[in-house]
Amino acid sequence: MKTAIVLFNLGGPDQPEAVQPFLFNLFFDPAIIGLPKPLRWLIASWISSRRAPVAREIYARIGGRSPLLPNTEAQAAALQAALGPEFKCFICMRYWHPRADQQAAAVKAWQPDRVLLLPLYPQFSSTTTASSMKEWREAAAKVGLNTPETVLCCYPDEPGFVAAVVERIEAGLAQLPGGKPRLLFSAHGLPQKVVDAGDPYQVQVERSVAAVVAALGRPDLDHVICYQSRVGPMKWLSPSTDDEIRRAGQDGVPLLVAPIAFVSEHSETLVELDIEYRHLAEQEGVPAYIRVPTVDTLPSFIEGLAAEVRRALERPAALGSAGGGRICPANATLCACNGGK
Repeated sequence: MKTAIVLFNLGGPDQPEAVQPFLFNLFFDPAIIGLPKPLRWLIASWISSRRAPVAREIYARIGGRSPLLPNTEAQAAALQAALGPEFKCFICMRYWHPRADQQAAAVKAWQPDRVLLLPLYPQFSSTTTASSMKEWREAAAKVGLNTPETVLCCYPDEPGFVAAVVERIEAGLAQLPGGKPRLLFSAHGLPQKVVDAGDPYQVQVERSVAAVVAALGRPDLDHVICYQSRVGPMKWLSPSTDDEIRRAGQDGVPLLVAPIAFVSEHSETLVELDIEYRHLAEQEGVPAYIRVPTVDTLPSFIEGLAAEVRRALERPAALGSAGGGRICPANATLCACNGGK
């Protein structure tokens, strides 16, 4: 049975000229700015034009483009190899190429017997997974793709994902100098009002961290969940990663920083964590600052995804989460965001 696996990710500009249209696509998403379309278009145009010069400088520090697509392509190749020849992975980016319209047509042309939608966001949010699903289903309807579909909406404490994060952290701990370290689990931030409205992202980040800490088997390890990439004046999830770096400087403790909501390297890890926050740590007198890599194509992560794919396809439900198909709060959100499909 031929199965198409559609891998969803954020996307990123592939050249300096793509930065502003990428930002426009991001801020034009109603999941990001929930205003009527004409007003949202004006605001997205204004924000993207204002932020583009700074964003281009950020991408210039990592070669002028986002590495997210090639990194996702490597994950797709590894997952396809783990699943076997009856499976084919398609990459669908939300805000830059390849977009949903192109990939829905490609999936239809391949003529699969079934489709599994797999976000590369371990934790569900209405701003990431639900937004990607909505765009995908609009694109699939437009090209007449009506193949039976299954969604694996989230896997915050999937054992393979957890094992891969643990492997990265243990390697990082071995690099730290003497002194009791503090482990920062850094996740992408989210406006507090989104969480207050019922988004399960924060709860699922906490589930991921709890599973990793338990698997580490170091009950005395000082650890904190914090959130990065805050923009704008509104209240975001706290504590922020930069505030926790300042606190570590005041306490005189070395830091090990572990991305917990990113599974591949991109500007938020390579620039924000590796350059900007490292510089802040030096300014604040943090004795040591080590950032562990994302899980990327670690075998435990890829094998965990493959196992979840197989389990999801064995279940009769068209929508599920990791952990034996239990229903999580994301399911109701995802259904609501897609007309109950």
